[in-house]
Amino acid sequence: MKHVILVCILVLAFSSCKEEGDTQTLYLAHTLPQGHPVHKGILEFKKALNKKSGGKMNVKVFPDGQLGSEREVLELLQIGSVAITKVSAATLSNFVPEYHVLGIPYLFRNKQHQFDVLEGEVGKSILEKGSKFWLRGLGYYDAGSRSFYTSNKAIRTPEDLKGLKIRVMNNQMAINMVNALGGSATPMAYGELYTAIQQGVVDGAENNPPSFVSSNHYEVSKYYTLDQHSSVPDVLLIGTKYWDKLTEEEKQWVQEAMDESVQAQKRFWNESVEESMATAKAAGVEVIIPEKSLFQEQSKSVLEAFMEEHPEMNDLINQIKNQ
Repeated sequence: MKHVILVCILVLAFSSCKEEGDTQTLYLAHTLPQGHPVHKGILEFKKALNKKSGGKMNVKVFPDGQLGSEREVLELLQIGSVAITKVSAATLSNFVPEYHVLGIPYLFRNKQHQFDVLEGEVGKSILEKGSKFWLRGLGYYDAGSRSFYTSNKAIRTPEDLKGLKIRVMNNQMAINMVNALGGSATPMAYGELYTAIQQGVVDGAENNPPSFVSSNHYEVSKYYTLDQHSSVPDVLLIGTKYWDKLTEEEKQWVQEAMDESVQAQKRFWNESVEESMATAKAAGVEVIIPEKSLFQEQSKSVLEAFMEEHPEMNDLINQIKNQ
């Protein structure tokens, strides 16, 4: 709690931006390390905005959770103390319900379908939904696809998940998915996971390749099954308290800079996946390419239950599936 109070005092002192002569400096906070491909995408955003504005708009980036967790920084955006942040769509769904849809297992047919949706009218409409919560989406960054990794038992079919404790984010969609596939979903803090796998508290977890390697979980997990059950993107957001103060020209600079950084970040992500998979294989991890349709069929109940519980989302889901 003391950390949160100190952060709030610090950020309120900053305000969401400052002006030095003719230059506005926007404060952008996120929780990722500086080597992460999303951070590299954010640096491209910073560079593009500075260039497009002729040096009139600059971005100061606070990585590594310096200003708090994803949820804490979202709240700082809402009160106008920070201008921009990057969060997972899973975290954002606690503020903007439409983002829940992006976590439905096997919603996207492939990567091309995912970004056709996210960068098209459907994706843009979801970004704008956050404005009523003071959180305006600027665009989506690639956060890859999440797959299962385990310590002692290979997962080749959904049957292999039976009886296994699988760590998941504290997110209802993720919990329902693992349980539907026959595993035992176990929400747990990410920082505790390495030791939990090592000591057998859980049998495994699920995440994308760069996270699997950067967390060193590959050291305690012998198997990585690329079932690619969910593809939840990251979202770059700007607080409406800051956005509404911008001129139309400044808004255009910000959006165009974001659009350029999205394309660059995709390249950074693909490079990171290749490097991460090479590292895991070199360490002796067995990479399994399963029959994905088996997992897709087994997890259909998650989509059906969600549509029954949230009928107001059905039109959105059908638009995505039919695109």
